Amino acid sequence: MAMAPIASYRMPGDDDLPSTALPWRPRPDRAAVLVHDMQRYFLRPFPAGQSPLTELVANVMKLLAAARAAGVPVLYTAQPGGMSRQDRGLLHDLWGPGMSSEEADRGLADDIAPEPGDTVLTKWRYSAFYRSDLEERLRRSGRDQLVVCGVYAHMGCLVTVCDAFSRDIQPFLVADALADLSFDDHLMALRYAAKRCAVPLSTATVLAELES
Repeated sequence: MAMAPIASYRMPGDDDLPSTALPWRPRPDRAAVLVHDMQRYFLRPFPAGQSPLTELVANVMKLLAAARAAGVPVLYTAQPGGMSRQDRGLLHDLWGPGMSSEEADRGLADDIAPEPGDTVLTKWRYSAFYRSDLEERLRRSGRDQLVVCGVYAHMGCLVTVCDAFSRDIQPFLVADALADLSFDDHLMALRYAAKRCAVPLSTATVLAELES
């Protein structure tokens, strides 16, 4: 089942970042970077060569380069595609059967493909923690911060940072390394996160923190 086209919209900038009472900053010795659902199926609805897709891919690439240079663990989520009705659960009622198991759907974007040493987690629901060992991997590596980028901001990305907060893992949303179904949905995710569970930051700020 193909997703509906997403109209181009401008990527949120520094002036759009909501304030938060949370004082956290990502630290290279505490953080892990999660690239959320950057699969071709989810990126295809965005107009090629336009905002927000161009900034999304470019900024995720910058985050990955900085994380790897700093020794920060990099993890990805990816749906398996071709999910059975049982595995898909209530997602089927809202979104239909979802992506196929073909590489054209489930493959990760070429520019941000995993490298040796990275981890790819199978994604089953909105939260990256659901039916995965994400929390255990973070604990084993001594990480208690999660920097989230990818798509879609107000769905899986937001639910994942809420879930991280519930597990006492400090979450961050990289505001200009996310994309969504609309500008309003994108801002809604940032505003809710800032008020309730996570710190929204720009790519430039995260890069400066990881390189410090």
